[in-house]
Amino acid sequence: MIEFHDVWKAFPYKGGTKQIVTGLTLAFPKDRSIAIIGRNGAGKSTLLSMIAGTIDPDRGEIVKLGRTSWPMGFRGGFHGDLTGRQNTRFVARIYGTNTEEMEAYVEEFAELGRFLDMPVRTYSSGMKARLAFGVSLAARFDCYLVDEITGVGDSRFRAKCRRAFKERVATSQIIMVSHSDNTLRSYCESALLLENGTATFFDDLEEALEIYGQVMAH
Repeated sequence: MIEFHDVWKAFPYKGGTKQIVTGLTLAFPKDRSIAIIGRNGAGKSTLLSMIAGTIDPDRGEIVKLGRTSWPMGFRGGFHGDLTGRQNTRFVARIYGTNTEEMEAYVEEFAELGRFLDMPVRTYSSGMKARLAFGVSLAARFDCYLVDEITGVGDSRFRAKCRRAFKERVATSQIIMVSHSDNTLRSYCESALLLENGTATFFDDLEEALEIYGQVMAH
């Protein structure tokens, strides 16, 4: 269960203020997966980071019951001077996961070969995404936060990601940001639409996508 209690967030923007959410009070239903939708710059990734706890609201509180992942797709959390293997072991210790099991899973899944033992700062963006996805799947969460991660790699690796992700989240909640309506339909039933600092919850994803289409048309 994720609850927002009078949550406000804004950023300085072009000499003014960009409002992300204004007095958001809402409880996400725990039995539904949620799409976060809105135009570019609406604050979708910011909201996801607020849920993860990596960005604080200006006011209010976000309450999380259960284990919530970091935003899958966010690759800034790895230490560039540590190897992929060392970063994996560090994350395992933070989240109380068996270190050897996580390391073995990431080594097999991410397919980084010798680069797993090289500093992450030498990785391409695709390699960092593979490491991030492997580490995220290796740890078990009640709620997975997803930010466009499922599009990484070639077609074979993308298919592998989709299969592994669907297996892992079969009994978990997902909160997802994606520009692909079909991807959202594959994982989500409900949606939160961000527009000009207002967040509107829709129990039905299709209704939300229809309203969002109307918003974008104006």
